[in-house]
This record gives sequence, C-alpha cells and structure tokens, in this order.
Amino acid sequence: MNPSRRTVLIAATAAALAPTPALAATRKATAAATTATPPYASYFYPDSFPSGSPGTGITWRSLKTWTAAGDPDLAFNAASVPLATRFTPTPANTTARSGQARIQSLVSFGPTSGNPSQGSATADYYALTHWAYLDELVFWGGSAGEGLILAPNAPIVDAAHRHGVPVLGNIFLPPTAYGGQLQWTRDLVHKDAGGHYPLAAQLVALAAAYGFDGWFVNAETGGGNTALGTAMRGFVTELRSLAAARGQRVTWYDAMTVGGTVSWQGALNSQNQAFFQAADDMFVDFRWSASTLAASGTKAVQLGRSRYELWAGVDVESNGSNTSVDWDAMVPSGSAHITSVGFYRPEWTRNHLPASRTPGDFHAADDRFWTGRSLDPSRPDGTDSWRAPAVSVADRSTVTAVPFASVFNTGHGLRWYEDGEVASDTPWNHLGLQDRLPSRRWAVRTAGTRPAVTFDFADAWRGGSSVLVDGALDQPAVLDLYATRLPITAQTVVELTYRTDAGGVDAELAIATAEPGSAGTAPPYTYWPVDSGDGWSTATVPLTGLSGTVHALGVRLTATAGPVRWRLGGVAVREAASTPGAPAGPRITAADGGNLRLAWDAAAGAVRQYTLHRLLPDGTRRFLGATGQRAYYLTGLQPEQGETKGRFEVRAVGELYTSSDPVTVTHTW
Repeated sequence: MNPSRRTVLIAATAAALAPTPALAATRKATAAATTATPPYASYFYPDSFPSGSPGTGITWRSLKTWTAAGDPDLAFNAASVPLATRFTPTPANTTARSGQARIQSLVSFGPTSGNPSQGSATADYYALTHWAYLDELVFWGGSAGEGLILAPNAPIVDAAHRHGVPVLGNIFLPPTAYGGQLQWTRDLVHKDAGGHYPLAAQLVALAAAYGFDGWFVNAETGGGNTALGTAMRGFVTELRSLAAARGQRVTWYDAMTVGGTVSWQGALNSQNQAFFQAADDMFVDFRWSASTLAASGTKAVQLGRSRYELWAGVDVESNGSNTSVDWDAMVPSGSAHITSVGFYRPEWTRNHLPASRTPGDFHAADDRFWTGRSLDPSRPDGTDSWRAPAVSVADRSTVTAVPFASVFNTGHGLRWYEDGEVASDTPWNHLGLQDRLPSRRWAVRTAGTRPAVTFDFADAWRGGSSVLVDGALDQPAVLDLYATRLPITAQTVVELTYRTDAGGVDAELAIATAEPGSAGTAPPYTYWPVDSGDGWSTATVPLTGLSGTVHALGVRLTATAGPVRWRLGGVAVREAASTPGAPAGPRITAADGGNLRLAWDAAAGAVRQYTLHRLLPDGTRRFLGATGQRAYYLTGLQPEQGETKGRFEVRAVGELYTSSDPVTVTHTW
C-alpha cells in the first residue's frame, strides 16, 4: 500500500472508531457498582492520560493500576466459553488445503468507548459466522482520546471460542498525526528495578481474567530511537513468555522497526525480524508485493519458523469482496501457499450496505465474502476474481462431543423465539448466544436446480434465526449441515425440528459414518426418513444399527409438490436428555430507577447460557434477555399498574436447550 493510501486508511479508522453524537449523548461513563450503570467493553491507556478531560461517555483508565478485584464490570466482560479444539474434515473442494495458509481478521465490532458488554437492542450488527475459515480474530480499535488497549467483550470471545478461534485484544499506539504520544509507548515498555516489564504482566493478567487469548501489538507512534526499539523488543519477548505460560499468544504488526522508528516494510526483513522472532507471528503491512512475500516466506523458514506465521495484509475496508488482490502472491491455486492472509476490516460486509439493511442483507454479503460467488464451497466458481477463503482454506469444526445441539442462532435477530413462538418482538444482538454453525455454507448436492439456502430471520424455533431452503427441488437435494466426530452408542438419537412453509417435502436425515473418499466428494450418507407434520415438528431418529462415529450430518429433501419453502429450526444429537441445575444466589447488585444490575452463582452441570424473564402480576412471563455470563444489566424497567415489587426469574439452559427450574429475585419499585 502506498503512503497516501495509508494516511487515508488511518483517518478512516480514527473516524470509524470515534463515538457518534447519539452514543455520546446517551451513554454514561462506567462507575462503581453502587449505581446501575451499563457495562461496556474495557479500554485502557498504558499509564498516563492525555491532557484535559475525557469526552462525554468516555472513561480514562490506566492499565498499570487495573486489578481484577477492582473491576466493576468484570462479571459482564469475562468470557464463559473455553477455546474449543478443532479438527479438519476432508476438504469440501479440491483447492482448499489444510496445514498451509491461515486466515486472520482485524475487526472493529463497535466504537472504542460505549461498546456494550452484552449486546444491544438492534439486529444491525456484524454477526460473524464463518469461523470455520478463521485462525485468529483481532478485536480492532483504539483512539488517542478514548484508550489504546482494548479488551474484547465477552459475546465475541464466547462465539469465537465455541468455534475454536482465539481472540486477541488490541494495543494501538497511534501515529502522532492522530494524537499519538511517544510517552504512551514509553509507558508500555517501562522497565522496573528488577529489569522486568510490569505492563507485560498486566496484559497477561487482564487477558486471563477476561478469558481471551493474547494481544496484537501495533506500535505506530513515530519519533522513537534505537533505545526505544530495543526496549520494545524486550517488552514483546517478555510478553510472549508470560503469555505462553497462560496459553496466550502475541502477534506483532509490521510498523515499528528495530531502530525505534515507524516504517512499514511490507515484508519480513532485517528491520522487523527481531520483533517477528520475539512474537508468535506478524501481520505484514499492505505494502507487500509478490516478490517481497516470497522472500519473506523463505526468510521465515530460514529462521526456523513457519512461513504461515506471516499474515499478508489485505485491506478490504473500502471494497470488500470487490477488492483487487494478487492472490497468487499468497495462496496460489497450483502450488503451495506462500504466506497466510490477514484481512483488515472485513466488517465491510455490513458497513457498505445502506442504512435500511436487514440481517438477511448482511449475511448475503458475508457469504459472498467468505464462500465466493457460487455460495457453495463444494463447487466454487473458478471465474470469480475474488478468491474467497473457502476456495483456499479447508474448513474446521468443533462438533466432537455428545450431547450436541444447534438452533442455528446467528447471534442476532428481529425477534426472540422460544419453541416456535415469539417471546419478544424487540430486535437484538448478543454474539455469545450464537450456536456452533454449519461450516460449509451452503454445500448442496443435487442433479437438479440448486435451491437457495440461507439463514432466515422471519421465523425461528428458538433464538432469532432458522435455515430456509427455497426452490423448485426438481430433483432430490442433500444439504450438508455439520462435519462431526460424534461417537455412536446404542442410545444415540438425532432430533430434527423443521417445518414446511410451502409445497410438499419428504425429508430424510443424512448420516455418514466415514469420511468422503477424496476432497470435493460427498460424504457416504445413509438416509433415515422423518415424519411430516403440521407446523413445527420434531422427529427423533434412533441410529439403530450404526456404530463408530458420525462424520457428517445433513438432510435430504425430495419435493412432493413445489415450489418448496422448508425451514430447519434445530438439530440435536444426544443419548439421554439432561437438564442443568438451577442457578443460585440471584441478587440485585445495583439499582438506579428502572435500571438494574443482576448477578447469580453458577448452576450445577453443563450450562450453555442463562435466560431472564420478568414474572408479571397476571402470572405471565416476559422474556428479557439471555447471556453466557452470570451477570446481566436491565434498563428502562417500569412497574406494572399496582405493582410494588418487580419479580425476575433466572434459568440455566443446557446444551440441549433444556431449562432448569427458575430462581427468583425481587426489586421494590
């Protein structure tokens, strides 16, 4: 990337991360938990603050003085899902490879300040779902006027971890042209009397308390010297050592050189080699060329490192899947991959759409970005100039244990559904509620006209979305759902919840107990008929006669009358049904008018999430929200007529979406 483009990029980033007037006018700074303030994702300066006072809704915090015990929002921001282990099934096509190029994404999910800890009341959100191709997610952001060190909020970490993707917090030391101060770099790399870097330990402690996976270090403040460069290398070395001991990792951004100055190289070379060797991997700035990437990969190997520890930056903020990229410089189709790929701001798939965009609009653009023009990873379009990740990188899965269930919840919706009924008509987003989603979206195998397959938000069995198959179905069509490694016993059953909205359909469960014979071929399915029914129906299919392991799970649809609209609301693989115990100790930790902070103790057993309802005077329940954490913020509550106390119920929800008995807490109005 040329320097003038880089300047535009930095300016655009600063503008994107600045709080909007609407947000600034409505949010409050985070305060001690004596008042019911809304919780936000945390952000810090290393130590010293800018001159003056923070703007409305901004809280200046020092990482140096942070403690977990003194963090009033820790319960809201700590992730609840451990990083899952992934496996790589036989690739869906002949060009996708395993063990070569990896994919990293630098994503700004919201502003630096005022980024809600637990979602918000809008469906308009970058609800990333194509985790199967990702190897690392960076929680991008930071600004000179708000904070430089960003800790990812819990919903993003929980969704990523469920799919086996590590999430890194961001350390952004901005250019002086955008308010960067060299003192902040010196604060970060300050050494104590014992020769250690105190903030390296603080960063590792913060990531451990919040449950994310390490740090992306982006030092772009100019004016440094060799002494500062040496200090930065020592800091990164110690950060990586401490991080590795806690299962965390460190990525270095190609900006500062060993001489302490800022000079983006677009390559691995003598100017940044020491930082690459100190870190786990490096994001190579956009100035790369085919020759510099080739030389960089060779140099990494000479250093005893993998060439795929280099993320070649691809700026997609402005043009997304319309971006012109020299793909053969990174992921050639006819030979071994050269380096990995680092996408800068792929949330273009949402941001470029008009303000009237719907969740369906977003997912259509996002599928195009990650899967390619064919929208089917099993048959990529070879004429597509955008080489989507599904074309080059083999998908991964974390579906390895029974029980397993999914209601195809993408983490946002226009309404909230429970058992096929609308429980709340308020739009919402909370990425931590996202299910483990199908990795190959959407692989459809048919000798006839391919139907359209999408996540749909007009109706759902539970959560906010379902899978809609829409088309003529002039020949039977098999839809791949999940690559799995699920053990089969005599008690194993599969449950499908589905509904036919138009036409007539004979549906069959598709089960494969072995891998396909080669890349790009279909799993060796056997088929099990399921009964049709009116409205939402749940069929339970015992896997009688099968043994070993379920390697793939799908459905086969045959039209009896068309055209067809068929909806899949849920799938589960289980033995005996199980229900978690109830949570304990529900309590209101802060109250301020109609705003409440609630907390509770963990339920016994495996818990997917917790749901909250309000018990109304007439005995009915009103859905309020759900979260993976053991704390929740409610706002804008009002007493019902004649009501002196509000009653709130908390339930634990297990992997199979079975709910515990409620525990109740009351609030006097």
